[in-house]
Amino acid sequence: MRNFAERLIAYETGNKDAPKATEPALFRIGEKLRSHLVVIVGRGGFGALVARALALGAAEVPWLRVVEVKADGFLKERDELKTVTPEEMAQGGVVLVAELLGLLAAFIGEDLTLRITHGVWPKLTMAEREFGKGEAK
Repeated sequence: MRNFAERLIAYETGNKDAPKATEPALFRIGEKLRSHLVVIVGRGGFGALVARALALGAAEVPWLRVVEVKADGFLKERDELKTVTPEEMAQGGVVLVAELLGLLAAFIGEDLTLRITHGVWPKLTMAEREFGKGEAK
């Protein structure tokens, strides 16, 4: 999951034509996933998945503790994040996205999770979308 999350962060970081391209890639990924996942798990379910992923990720990346999940499931930037370097932001993004996708795969299965990510990022090649069977998070 972590390798896949790294590829998503790299893809979103390099996508300068994307709406809100000035936002950190982590926040853009969250918004894109949210629009697809609320159909399956609802707003509350999506918010709960993100909150759990944040709690799990904060054990590894302490600055994730200052990120909040708003009632609608969007991530809320706080002033404390202005001190986080781009490298730290990318590392935290990888950890959070990996945790989120890992939770999602645990709840709805890897196949459906892969189909959803294909719907969100159709330009990624099949190799870029692979989770890596048997690969550790």
